[in-house]
Amino acid sequence: MGLNLSNLRAPKQANEKKKRIGRGMGSGMGKTSTRGHKGQGSRSGSSLMRGFEGGQMPLHRRLPKRGFTNIFRVEYAVLGLDRIAEVLAAHPGVTELTHEQLIAFGLLRKKNGLIKVLANGELASAVTVHAHKFSKAAREAIERAGGRAVVIGENASVSA
Repeated sequence: MGLNLSNLRAPKQANEKKKRIGRGMGSGMGKTSTRGHKGQGSRSGSSLMRGFEGGQMPLHRRLPKRGFTNIFRVEYAVLGLDRIAEVLAAHPGVTELTHEQLIAFGLLRKKNGLIKVLANGELASAVTVHAHKFSKAAREAIERAGGRAVVIGENASVSA
């Protein structure tokens, strides 16, 4: 049976009235206004810290702490040769891949991110790839295809 005006219903609890606290005995929440008798939660200005478990040792303090965070860690966006080969296949005229072009082709997300090229796959055509780091195998694969691996931020570029 289809939905029409004769069988329309409001969703469950759609017609329930809002709980009005502190409006006297006739409201059904009178006297203590749903706060209970005495105790910390009954007082004004009461708020507990996040994760408070009533004086029991909180979970975040019961669990062991492991390891450390290296604040000098440098993270690279990883780019495989297979992804570069896909771009070259889709755009046949491309002979050079700069940082801006990699972002334009959707290979990178961060505009200021560092790039490391890894040797996942093979290159069929020659291309000059600009990146911050290259794995040894990736550099050899690029040069074997007749291209160049140019390191961004260094004066010296490695060529075939």
